[in-house]
Amino acid sequence: MMVAVATDSSSTPSNDKPRRVRRTRMTGAERRQQLLEIGRTLFAAKGFEGTSVEEIAAKAGVSKPVVYEHFGGKEGLYAVVVDREMRCLLDMVTSSLTAGHPRELCEQAAFALLDYIEEHTDGFRILVRDSPIPQSTGSFASLISDIATQVEDILGKEFKSRGFDSKLAPLYAQALVGMVALTGQWWLDVRKPKKAEVAAHLVNLAWHGLDGLEPKPHLIGRRKA
Repeated sequence: MMVAVATDSSSTPSNDKPRRVRRTRMTGAERRQQLLEIGRTLFAAKGFEGTSVEEIAAKAGVSKPVVYEHFGGKEGLYAVVVDREMRCLLDMVTSSLTAGHPRELCEQAAFALLDYIEEHTDGFRILVRDSPIPQSTGSFASLISDIATQVEDILGKEFKSRGFDSKLAPLYAQALVGMVALTGQWWLDVRKPKKAEVAAHLVNLAWHGLDGLEPKPHLIGRRKA
């Protein structure tokens, strides 16, 4: 008795060579973006000194010369990553200041920094480290100073309307922005309490401090100079 044997027509004949999977070649812009993202992750986790060109290239699946071709080396890649993060943070803060009431402006500024920390955690970790190389956009301290300059204009108008010396607005602007920035560095790791609660407490200290501001503050201790 003959038995019919079913054959799989989809199977590959033994004399056929296996097909090669074609890899999609990245464009120069795509490769550059890939290296930036990999570098950003590694710099955030290990810092500038702890990251090597070899590791960046290995993560990207390319050779070291490709990294040099796009950025001239680790320093060039790091500089671009930092510059992009600084611009991102500055844009988020400046675009958030839209309210008319000074207290709400304080809330918006606090939320902007906390939003950046939450959404761009790796970027913030990179920014708060001391940069080993000069940046075209300056340092994190200079960025905070740029933000304070914008807050300075708001405080200057508020001081003038209350009969205070508007020349002191830069001092108070630096103090307020510095307070938010340092609190943000602390909140980066603890993440408690929740973002809205942190913003509320920051504004509580800032606003009620400003609300009870003395036109000519005096020292109560023995030291007077």
